[in-house]
Order: sequence, then C-alpha cells, then structure tokens
Amino acid sequence: MKNKDFISVKEAAEIMSISRVAVFKKIKKGEIEAQKVGRAYVVDKRSLGSIYQDLTATQKNRIESAVSRVVREYGEALRKLGQE
Repeated sequence: MKNKDFISVKEAAEIMSISRVAVFKKIKKGEIEAQKVGRAYVVDKRSLGSIYQDLTATQKNRIESAVSRVVREYGEALRKLGQE
C-alpha cells in the first residue's frame, strides 16, 4: 500500500513548478523534508507547506481548462515573454 504522505521528487518538482535538480538542492539545504529509499528520495508532501494541497478531480479539470484557454488566447504573448 502506498503511503500518501510521500511523493516522488519528480512529483514535488511538478507541484512546485521547478526542476528536479532544484528540488534536490532544497532537500540538501533542509528546506524540504525527504527520506532516502534505496537510491531514490521521497518527499514528505507536508514539508511543501501551502504549495501542496490535495485537489479534487473537478478542481484539476477546471485548472487544466483555464490553463488551456489562457495558452490558446495568449500563446504568442506568453512565448514572447518567455524569450525576454
């Protein structure tokens, strides 16, 4: 059975919108609590604070829909901003 209090480094990076390397740096600095399991780390999602919250499927769908709409409507502007 999976322990729902822990997530992978990849999942933590996705939640925080940072790279996996940045997550490893935060683990090393003690900013994020993690445990080593074999050769990998698992992150205590509670250590992510307010960044992490369990979203319902409906909430996730609404967010995905909103992001898609923004990208569709403002995609060119977002690409130009990303180049600056």
